[in-house]
Amino acid sequence: MSTLPVKSQLAWLAVAGAGIILMFRPGDPAQVPAMALSLAAIGLWATGAIPEYLTALGFVTIAMIFAVAPGEIVFAGFQSPALWLILGGLVLGVAVRNTGLGARIARRMAHAFGTSYWGVITGVSVVATLMGFFMPSSMGRVVLLMPIALSLCDEFGFTPGRPGRIGVVLAAALGSHVATFSILPANVPNMVLVGSAETLYHVHFTYGEYLALHFPVLGLAKLMLMIPVIVWLYRDKPEVLVHPEHTTPMSGREKALSGILVTALLLWMTDSWHHISPAWVSMAAGVVLLAPKIALVSPKEFNEQINFGSLFYVGGVLGLGALVSHSGLGSAFAGMVLQFLPLAPNEPIANFAALAALPTLVSMIATVTAAPAVLTPLAVDLAHATGLPLMTVLHSQVLGFSNPLLPYESPPLVVAMALSGEGIGPAQRLCLILGLITILVLLPLDFLWWRLLGMI
Repeated sequence: MSTLPVKSQLAWLAVAGAGIILMFRPGDPAQVPAMALSLAAIGLWATGAIPEYLTALGFVTIAMIFAVAPGEIVFAGFQSPALWLILGGLVLGVAVRNTGLGARIARRMAHAFGTSYWGVITGVSVVATLMGFFMPSSMGRVVLLMPIALSLCDEFGFTPGRPGRIGVVLAAALGSHVATFSILPANVPNMVLVGSAETLYHVHFTYGEYLALHFPVLGLAKLMLMIPVIVWLYRDKPEVLVHPEHTTPMSGREKALSGILVTALLLWMTDSWHHISPAWVSMAAGVVLLAPKIALVSPKEFNEQINFGSLFYVGGVLGLGALVSHSGLGSAFAGMVLQFLPLAPNEPIANFAALAALPTLVSMIATVTAAPAVLTPLAVDLAHATGLPLMTVLHSQVLGFSNPLLPYESPPLVVAMALSGEGIGPAQRLCLILGLITILVLLPLDFLWWRLLGMI
């Protein structure tokens, strides 16, 4: 073991831990197989010791062979609209890259962002975050922005594997998702929290109140800290600059693709009106692009340039969340953690820290999407234990599920890195560092902000 890389040692420890669970069978015997399989899968995904898609395939295979859960639970990720949104996004990415439209948009962005690496990372991060105000689906934002971000990398000479390319990819991925947890309709966990709270407690969240409470620190301050961290981790220098005035007129293929993208964007932005899932908008765009009479993506390009391994990875991650929810592991884990949290009336700092820690830990087991569904039913008990208002306890979930410590917790981050082709490792590194900064810097600031607003 000592001769293996650290990530391989950690992966083996996770697998060994799964074996120990099966041997000694702690807790509810009905939950033991799900607990062991979840620990092994999380360990392998978190370390990246083997390809992510292989872990996903192993997860579903073992779950079915040993009947860990019904097939509709194990394969829930492959039935999820998110998987089809990604497939449509992959087709869009091929079209954006091969028609030259991505390069054209990237040249305009390059001209706007300036020639410095700081300017590039700042511009991409800000654009990605601002889209959260107009486009409610984080998956949709990732699918739309990632091909353009990759084209921007090409314009600056950031070839695959270069630090600059990884930096731009991370700016688009985390800007689209992590900073936008502070905007009410911008991410799925936010809406799960709202829906669960309204159903259980008949309380109502308003857009302005949510924005005022969370955006100054979890949105704006986190974005301002994320940018220098990315620049520091993946420092690079742009090499190639092409100015807009040197470009040729748009081709017919570019114009056709522009029309399809604008239509998809409008449908994504207005899904609260027409109620068509972003996934089916993405798939409709993909089908149109593949249609023989249009053929903006040829059969050869579809077969050779689509990363199908990413679909298995995302399907496995979503299946893990479904398994944890179905088995009751998420609720059991939350209940176990509650026993050790220092909750008591008139202890505002300890209560705030504990309420932030709980969803952070639960998200590592149940994923950020499932965390509010697990924790919202416990809100009344937490309010009684802390002496805090129910709305304060409900809002405290955002402190944790907006801070994924590892990418597998958050499907949009998994999707973003899969679309980029840069692997999950850089996102894991950034998530851990940003998570630590959030705990040490942003949460204390948030405590002061909440005190100022009278929430604590």
